[in-house]
Amino acid sequence: MPVSEVAVPTLFDAPGARFPRPSREVASGVVHLPDWLPLGEQAAVVEEARGIARSVAGTPLAMTRPQLRSGQMSVHILSLGQHWATNPYRYVTSVGGVAVPPIPASFHDLAARALADAAALSPPLAAWSGKYRAEAALVNYYAPGSAMGMHQDANELSEAPVISLSIGDTGIFRLGNTDNRNRPWVDVPLLSGDLIIFGGEHRRAFHGVPRIEADTAPEGCGLDRGRINITIRQVAL
Repeated sequence: MPVSEVAVPTLFDAPGARFPRPSREVASGVVHLPDWLPLGEQAAVVEEARGIARSVAGTPLAMTRPQLRSGQMSVHILSLGQHWATNPYRYVTSVGGVAVPPIPASFHDLAARALADAAALSPPLAAWSGKYRAEAALVNYYAPGSAMGMHQDANELSEAPVISLSIGDTGIFRLGNTDNRNRPWVDVPLLSGDLIIFGGEHRRAFHGVPRIEADTAPEGCGLDRGRINITIRQVAL
């Protein structure tokens, strides 16, 4: 076929069009489900989380940037179900006599749906579908310019997978190995509405968010700028 007759892919023709992003198992026990949550549901999740954050403002459970051994985080965190405390790292059910807000029913439903949808792509995740207990959830807000260093989710006794939903600006999720913070790792862009679940042999993998891409939040997601990431965990055996 002459060059002049080669058809230009319609993806390049359509303004704002994106390449297809199929659901996939990134690594054993790690599933990425792009565009999993529709815009309207994203906005509802943001509004519900925002209401809970307002309800605990001014209390010891207020959304804040935790102080770690290595310094203060750039990400603001709100704990639900159980509070992720630092120095030492642990889960607690109250702080200063104030009970941790419960995990909303909608988040429990989200976790169950997420595992059911991921089960077809990953046997290690399928083993938890229908019996997962959402016991602790973190609402992480990434303001423009913030990031999260490589770390392990190692404060839970359970080996149940971690369920992670992104809303707002695109975040780069970096999945590493289980031994240390060094390579090899793989970077997965998480757009608004994307879900990533990691379990199985990668349940204790080091992971982080080295950057977010400013001004990429879609209109109608509930956020004008920045990113929230909701992670849900089963803590007990």
